[in-house]
Amino acid sequence: MTAQTPPALPFRDTQLPFAKRIEDLVERLTLDEKIAFLHQFVPAVERLGIAAFRTGQEALHGVAWMGPATVFPQAVGLGATWNEDLVRRVGEAVSKEVRAMLARDERVGLNVWSPTVNLLRHPLWGRNEEGYSEDPALTSAIATAYTRGLRGDHPTYWRTAPVLKHWLAHNNETNRDTTSSSVRPRVLHEYDLRAFHEAVQAGSVAGVMPAYNLVNGRPNHVSPYLREHLRRWSDQELMVCSDAGAPSNLVDSEHYFDTHEEATAAAIRAGVDSFTDHGTDSSTIVARIKGALVKGLLNEEDIDQAVRRQLSVRFRLGEFDPRLDPHAGTRDFDTPAHRALAQEAAEQAVVLLQNDGLLPLADGVRVAAVGLLADECKLDWYSGTLIHRSTPLEGLYERFGADRVDFAEGVDRVRLKTSAGAYLRVPVADADDEVRGAEGALDPALLQGRTDLPPLTADAQGSELALIDWGEGLLTFRAPDGRYLSVADDGYVRASADQPGGWVVQETFRLEPHGSGHLLKHLGTGGYVSVAADGVKVAEDHREVFELEVVERGEDAVTRAAAGADVVLVFAGNDPHLNGRETEDRTTLRLPGHQERLLRAARAANPRTALVLVSAYPYAVDPADLPAVLWTAHGGQAAGTALARVLSGDVSPAGRLPQTWYADDAALPDLLDYDVIGSRQTYLYFEGTPLFPFGHGLSYASFAYGDLAARVEDGRVAVSFTVTNTGARAADEVAQVYTRAVDPSVPRPRRELVAHRRVHLAPGASAELAFEVPLRALEFWDVAHGRWRLEPGRYEILVGASSEDIRLRTTITPPGEPAGPRPVRERGLEAADFDEQRGTVIVDRTKVSGDAVTPVDDGEGELLFRRCDFADGVTGVAVRVAGEGTVELSLDGGDATAVPTLAASTGPYDYTTVDAAFTASGVHDVRVGLRGPLRLAHVGFSA
Repeated sequence: MTAQTPPALPFRDTQLPFAKRIEDLVERLTLDEKIAFLHQFVPAVERLGIAAFRTGQEALHGVAWMGPATVFPQAVGLGATWNEDLVRRVGEAVSKEVRAMLARDERVGLNVWSPTVNLLRHPLWGRNEEGYSEDPALTSAIATAYTRGLRGDHPTYWRTAPVLKHWLAHNNETNRDTTSSSVRPRVLHEYDLRAFHEAVQAGSVAGVMPAYNLVNGRPNHVSPYLREHLRRWSDQELMVCSDAGAPSNLVDSEHYFDTHEEATAAAIRAGVDSFTDHGTDSSTIVARIKGALVKGLLNEEDIDQAVRRQLSVRFRLGEFDPRLDPHAGTRDFDTPAHRALAQEAAEQAVVLLQNDGLLPLADGVRVAAVGLLADECKLDWYSGTLIHRSTPLEGLYERFGADRVDFAEGVDRVRLKTSAGAYLRVPVADADDEVRGAEGALDPALLQGRTDLPPLTADAQGSELALIDWGEGLLTFRAPDGRYLSVADDGYVRASADQPGGWVVQETFRLEPHGSGHLLKHLGTGGYVSVAADGVKVAEDHREVFELEVVERGEDAVTRAAAGADVVLVFAGNDPHLNGRETEDRTTLRLPGHQERLLRAARAANPRTALVLVSAYPYAVDPADLPAVLWTAHGGQAAGTALARVLSGDVSPAGRLPQTWYADDAALPDLLDYDVIGSRQTYLYFEGTPLFPFGHGLSYASFAYGDLAARVEDGRVAVSFTVTNTGARAADEVAQVYTRAVDPSVPRPRRELVAHRRVHLAPGASAELAFEVPLRALEFWDVAHGRWRLEPGRYEILVGASSEDIRLRTTITPPGEPAGPRPVRERGLEAADFDEQRGTVIVDRTKVSGDAVTPVDDGEGELLFRRCDFADGVTGVAVRVAGEGTVELSLDGGDATAVPTLAASTGPYDYTTVDAAFTASGVHDVRVGLRGPLRLAHVGFSA
């Protein structure tokens, strides 16, 4: 007899919908098994044949941390392409490499933590390189394209499952786990939420990762916005993965909760489904969850809901249906197509900022390639390991011939002399070409420095070192063999690093004046360099005093190279691991002094000097005496080839700035000021003159715009126009469509991007471009009524080549809803729904939900509420407040008519209602003054 095959368990039944299969599996899991699902590293459930699973695989611009992979341009560079089709193809290539790498390395995960959709509100943010744009429409368009590529096109099974980072209003590394972003409702809805909203609604997003910071006084990991907004945007389950260590921060650094059980329970109830904490060790999180259950802070259904969301992602990834998974056999890795795509992306990311005819370079020209970035192909924290590498110098050699290109890096050549008269020497060693992280690591922050090489010593001759000052005295030293001086765990100084890098960089130093010499401080450890019999090391007991002997200044080498060239290209910019990176914001827009010296030397030696900026963020440079300026983000493995092709004219540049470049630091708001409306931030509101505006980028061709038509129909604006290449070469143009409310009743953007398209045109060719702009793109968040509203009146449609280069304009008058006054007699005033404010910040009303307003530093502040309708009259006011101080109300800027004095309460969430007489009728502006350490939640009125 033939034994019957036992029936498949329902969760294995591919004929059932995912929801039923997930429910069946959840019912079969024990409580302990379900709790274990809530850590990043989910163990296998062998009795049910369920494999282990890991949330989180970094893939921002290529597969990161897991060894060699195709490296595409940084995210800000992908944003500069303004090309959704290209970015979708990049996402597709990245997800295929994820699948291919998983086939040979089980550590690779399919739940990818990318892209980053935080808006590039402030150019000093250390993680500027990770975002796409300062504009929410462009950011969401590029993010949607990337996630569609990551997800794949199959209707059921996903190639990878993207998670958007970092929810929400996160643009500072300075004290990032304890600072609170004060985000008024209009900024929340019109700016910060928008970048997430459209990407989620497109259906290619598996979830989000909350950010480290707080918003309106409440940590993002317990944000009610996850429930109130995120999960209302999609019909499919969305998984929320915590950022690394953030759950512990709720107690340890933020002190928001007294115990980890309380904090963990609050995060789960708010919607966090996977805890990234304590590395691969899940025992701490498991214990906290169990403790919360015992204390009644959670119930099993809370756990079940988080498990369902995780399983929803795993089912979509085909884990439970391997024979049906169309992506299971994907092996596309480092293919010719991926290499070509990396080059195409790098070419499209180049932005020509200024050109007086110097570019493109003519064939046969003699070029001097100078500067600290001329022979570099820099990676960042979220890069993979390079398989292929192209520097600008190599690209120029390939394009023009090595005999036509002179090179001067511009480093200072120095020797370090000890107090005993000896010089630091780098011993000759058989240093292989080991690259940091080449073998991959689940947590590259744990990678250790090399100890297999001999430490530096001191002798009468010493070694000549290449010194680079990256700004603010941050120094690196490079040995003659090309290795950087670094300090390993044993404290010895060795020439051992291929590049500066690591979570804590061990390759940076600072020279501190001391007597007639300098102490050499190692910044990674905070210790000072000493010289001992067994080698040079960082030690506390002896601080060597060094004399810095300069063998050659970098500007001298640059001057020699520049003087004999037809054209000089100064390659300047940043190292993504230094002075502006995750954990560290920049302090200035200025180019580092070392690089300014090199630029001045090149210009003095040869006026035909172009500045090529290779950087993760904008700089404030003076372009007045420069015939050409270009910018590109760090362009990945093909960066050098791409730059050479653009400089030579083989490719006409068509990248566009994804963020405003400001002329100087004085134009910037405070880094922690998140009110883009009130402080007039980004191109949307900035009223000054930028160095280079949002959307700016030049071409080697020229383009004419014409035939603009715009009409309102069926809830949208149909916009069309023609673009014609009037130049002599084929090129791309990025046509941009903006809108502007002509006479708004509230502050609105000076102009706002609503559509764009990158189009390739041959010389003399024209293209008719048509767009359908939904009328909702013209709406604003009406704080008076707590909803979106299209204001009646005239709106300009602006078409051009940048936010400031407008070529065509017309006016439309769509149907709108007239503004009504605030119905304050019925609804009162929510404190955070002000029209304008001075000296206040928004804070949490309770630890669960709601907002309140408090004066900055317990001082004085004021809120303005316009057009408050008291109808036929009120006679009393009720102020809902916590803390102590006074609240003053006045009408139309007149004398205060109510001054309730508040007694001290027991805590910031201990609210009381204070009543007072207050008489008003009709419509008035209401000013509410706040004094002292109080939190105002609501002002009500009674007849």
